[in-house]
Amino acid sequence: MAVLFTDFGIQDHYVGQLKAALLQSAPELTIIDLLHEVPAFNIRAAAYLLAALVDSFPKETIFLCVVDPGVGSERAGCVARLDDQWFVGPDNGLFAVLQQRARQSQWWQIDPPVSNVAATFHGRDIFASVAAKLANGDQSMLHEIKLPLATVNWPEDLLEIVYIDHYGNLITGYRFSKLPVDAIISVNAQKIEAARTFSDVNVGKAFYYSNSNGLLEIAINQGSAADYFRASIGDEIELKTKSASTEDG
Repeated sequence: MAVLFTDFGIQDHYVGQLKAALLQSAPELTIIDLLHEVPAFNIRAAAYLLAALVDSFPKETIFLCVVDPGVGSERAGCVARLDDQWFVGPDNGLFAVLQQRARQSQWWQIDPPVSNVAATFHGRDIFASVAAKLANGDQSMLHEIKLPLATVNWPEDLLEIVYIDHYGNLITGYRFSKLPVDAIISVNAQKIEAARTFSDVNVGKAFYYSNSNGLLEIAINQGSAADYFRASIGDEIELKTKSASTEDG
């Protein structure tokens, strides 16, 4: 199984060419489109989002991930095996959050082909080829490295909006299970209450909850939280605790 995670969008030809490159070398491969609307060029948001989405896939799944604003530059390509799943893509921090949370990890750098590679489409010409070869059991284009070359200094969980779905729900990079029990959540200085699901609050009311992938999410029952809060990717979510607020008071 190859799972695609990109910022290519679905209205252009890039995803189709990516799939064609995969199937050319691995015609029996099952391909799943996980997400092609990852925030464009936003490696950090992508890293937290990806880390929340992989658990529902079985062992040995190959994730082909392309959020690559440095395409064609000196940045390397890499393959990572993290807790029995494979990840192929640019070595630019895209897999950094997965690496932080992994119990076991192994890394390889990709030796790119010397010809027939478009400088602006490594997803098709390098990463898809590597993913297909991995599916066929071929690792000849790889050499092992201790850790990825790119280093980032990101927190384990991110209190920022990393994705806005078509309903206008605000998905953060923060695992709900990491919230303090007395958490107070605010969006753009507006305090909101917790709820289990949409129907637990009145229509038009904002609330925060644990989404289906375990992330802190802010929504409005039958409305758009993005419009209501005038929120954008990268906006910070304010977290306080009741105990701290009492002390401040």
